Amino acid sequence: MKSMNEIISITNSFLVDEFEAEADAIKPEADLKEVLDLDSLDYIDLVVALENNFHFKVQPGDFAPLVTFQDFYNYIEAQIARKETA
Repeated sequence: MKSMNEIISITNSFLVDEFEAEADAIKPEADLKEVLDLDSLDYIDLVVALENNFHFKVQPGDFAPLVTFQDFYNYIEAQIARKETA
């Protein structure tokens, strides 16, 4: 299983590379939607990036409760754990 540090590193890397997010703006307590400024097509790209990097399926509505980057990291960690115990 990936550690939280690995999850954060991988996630931040593709957010900076593929979504042109400012690396110094990506903080655990920062607002995910505000920092990334995603439109509906960007959300599709984000789903694809998650699935490609972490190898789990994102379900419709999964992003609704995610507010901060920490929420996002916790979501990824939970999905990886669920996949590994399935």
